[in-house]
Amino acid sequence: MTIISTHYVDGGSHSNCSDTRHLPRPPPLIWHAAESPFKGYQRLPIDGYSSSSSSTVIVIDNGASLLRAGWAFDKSPRIAFPATVARYRDRKINRTVSYVGYNAFADATTRGQIRNAFEPGTNVVGNWDVMEGLLDYTFASLGISAENGGVGRSIVMTEPVANLGYLRRTMTELLFECYSAPAIAYGIDSLFSYRFNGGRKGLVVSSSHTATHLIPVFDSKPIMSSATRLNWGGSQGVDYLLKLLKLKYPTFPAKFTDYQMEEMIQEHCYVSKNFQREISTFLDWSDLKDKDHVIQYPFTEQVIVEKSEEELTRIAERKKESGRRLQEQAAKMRLEKLIRKEQTLEYYKDLQQRLSDQKKKEIKRLLDEDEFKDENQLEKTIHDLEKSIRKARNKDVDGPEHPDEEAEPSYPLLSVADQELDEAGLKEKRHQRLMKSGYDARVRAKAEKELERARVAEEERRNDEYREANLQSWLEDRRSVRQTLLQRIKEKDRLKADLGNRKSFASQMRMKTLANLASDQPGKKRRRGLDDDNFGANDDDWGVYRTVAMGEHSEDEEEEDLGAVLKGVEEQLLKYDPTFNESNTLEAQSDWTQSLMHAFLRGPRPFDPDSQQEAHQIHLNVERIRVPEVVFQPSIAGLDQAGIVDIVADITNHGFANAQDRVGILGNIFLTGGNTMFAGFDERLRRELRAVLPEEASIHIRKANDPILDAWKGAAQWAADPESTQSFVTREDYQEKGADYMKEHNVGNAVPF
Repeated sequence: MTIISTHYVDGGSHSNCSDTRHLPRPPPLIWHAAESPFKGYQRLPIDGYSSSSSSTVIVIDNGASLLRAGWAFDKSPRIAFPATVARYRDRKINRTVSYVGYNAFADATTRGQIRNAFEPGTNVVGNWDVMEGLLDYTFASLGISAENGGVGRSIVMTEPVANLGYLRRTMTELLFECYSAPAIAYGIDSLFSYRFNGGRKGLVVSSSHTATHLIPVFDSKPIMSSATRLNWGGSQGVDYLLKLLKLKYPTFPAKFTDYQMEEMIQEHCYVSKNFQREISTFLDWSDLKDKDHVIQYPFTEQVIVEKSEEELTRIAERKKESGRRLQEQAAKMRLEKLIRKEQTLEYYKDLQQRLSDQKKKEIKRLLDEDEFKDENQLEKTIHDLEKSIRKARNKDVDGPEHPDEEAEPSYPLLSVADQELDEAGLKEKRHQRLMKSGYDARVRAKAEKELERARVAEEERRNDEYREANLQSWLEDRRSVRQTLLQRIKEKDRLKADLGNRKSFASQMRMKTLANLASDQPGKKRRRGLDDDNFGANDDDWGVYRTVAMGEHSEDEEEEDLGAVLKGVEEQLLKYDPTFNESNTLEAQSDWTQSLMHAFLRGPRPFDPDSQQEAHQIHLNVERIRVPEVVFQPSIAGLDQAGIVDIVADITNHGFANAQDRVGILGNIFLTGGNTMFAGFDERLRRELRAVLPEEASIHIRKANDPILDAWKGAAQWAADPESTQSFVTREDYQEKGADYMKEHNVGNAVPF
């Protein structure tokens, strides 16, 4: 299938890059993805039949990509269309309808019913009903009416190298029995092209839609015993690019199609002069803007309704008020949490005191009541609570600190016994107890802050003395601290990513926690109706959602801002370490302009995830040279075969003992087929051959005038030659000798000695 596309400059705007790449850039050059190849109504060229006679030959290039047909006196084929047919039952008209070639892409219904005559990726006919439909359409397009009872004209048809006998026999039977052709002849497309371009002695390199063949030719006769096949062509390149893009953009919102991939290969790919060197520097930011091609798929941009200034002001005020309320609620929750922790700490300290004068048996009973294994665990819990309370006090418990001293309020009801108070008095007493706890917490927090400031100042003083006394040792310590922080940040990000993977250990533990919530007896299967659901009766039950959402880690790790600590360490290194610069910081290394993955996926410009236009764009960069490279290095696509350079060297060095024959082969290497049209193909082949062949070998490479159409033109030229009539199998030969009978000629699979 040959698809021609156009490109244009899109006027989308992009923000500027940062660091060394923040120079203003023009908008990227954007190509639009190929649309359906449906061409609409086209008038059939039926006038050629009236100009023909019974001796005029119909020429058919039966390619797996496109079928081309015309008369032998034509200079180019009259029709060319894909070898596809869409046939289905139309319920509106109650008839079976068929759409052939480009018409099969007319709408979604026809595209869903497309069938190809050939097996995928091969030139082997696998659906003879489709092939018959293609021939019906071909002869009708040429003006041949079915009323004649047959085509009434001889037929020349191309076939692949080493075509299977079964396929040739079936095609022969179809043409003679179904279309009553008076005579037929078969030939190889690449040999027709070579003959049309005046070749007599050389090496034909034909890289077409399904495969690449190399055929040596002497005195206009192909040496089929030395012909070699490489199982790579245009269709394999399409599949390869499709796999690469699906792997590159696994969540792309649009659908990739074969004709789009083929258009991208033809429009954007080229053969690299030095693949290894170019692929290693392809994503360098210096010239990526020229190498990165942007393909735009259809999209619908979200329309954002512009709001007036009054509406924006009201929204901002509502957000501000909501933020203030959230801050108040958060402060209240922190205060209540701090009070609960202090009460728990007092209880555990009292428990620790009571254990000091108890016997072992009583100690064990008291520890079991509070679910402690031993005294060490109790000691560790007390230590963790003290550390957590100290950190909480260092933060603003109830808003910012006021410079004025807060007068100690009075709480008279706290000294009154509960029996002396009525219900309203008890309620007020509970309120005063809560207020006193808050006041005490603020006083303790203020004292803790003063101590923390003194501790930080002392640490800074010691740190400065240590740095001045031994700078190198201090720098090593700072580097070690930085590496530890980076590792903790990496571990935190990994844990966060694991929670999104249901097979990870973190997700499995989360699901286990959820499962245990269903029963008061974890680990046992819950039976319907036997368990009492009392979840939530205890306030501590709700803490499980913290574990489920954030994984198993301590509150200290959650509250500690690793990024801020790392930034402080990096600022110290920037100030005192001459080997540490801005490019070594985590912020610089996390910059998209430093990311190789960003260059690979999104090119040299920033990516806006909210933009539907950019979300529907793909970037072709390394794929532009990777797909054509497979012909030279099949192993990169998982193909266990030698490349064409090794094949040419093997044919010339081992296939011909005579040095004069090798000179003739290398002196005329002929390139044909659509897969040889990549820019730089002939230059790369010449360069690679020069590296593996003897220094004195003379290498001359030439391309066909039209690598795609010269096969049909060569077949038409051969059919118009009077001498070719001897190579036709007539209807009498078929009836007498059978469908397997074939005649030898210089452009077919059977070559005369």
